Amino acid sequence: MKLSSALSAALLALALFSGSSAAKADEGLVTLVIFKAGWFIGGSAGQGVLTFHDQTYALTAGGLDGGLVFGGSQTTLKGRVKNIRRASDINGVYAAAGVGVTLGTGVRGIVLTNPNGAVLELGGKQLGLMANVDLSGLAISLKQ
Repeated sequence: MKLSSALSAALLALALFSGSSAAKADEGLVTLVIFKAGWFIGGSAGQGVLTFHDQTYALTAGGLDGGLVFGGSQTTLKGRVKNIRRASDINGVYAAAGVGVTLGTGVRGIVLTNPNGAVLELGGKQLGLMANVDLSGLAISLKQ
């Protein structure tokens, strides 16, 4: 009986200890407005906000696109960032492959992950004239 109680307590402590880092991971809300333009090689720049633990943080975003990129667009994305422990975990380069055509207004949805383990789940509207088959990298960081 004594061994069983000690074993149960040890297993409980191990479960709490090993799960402590996962239990601290949280999520926040993200809004990004990104402008993209290109002729074969493209670029994007934008800004946004992260709301995390009742605080708002300004974000900057920018990147390069390589492949077939023609035109320009403005994309407004809203959603959440998951698996962050502090606001700075959103910092990093998010890689994506994309195929799309926008003539006027389109709908966009995307899921991205950075090296910190942050997962962005975003959706929204894209306005403009854009055709793309490309690989892109989007760097997002807290504005200083």
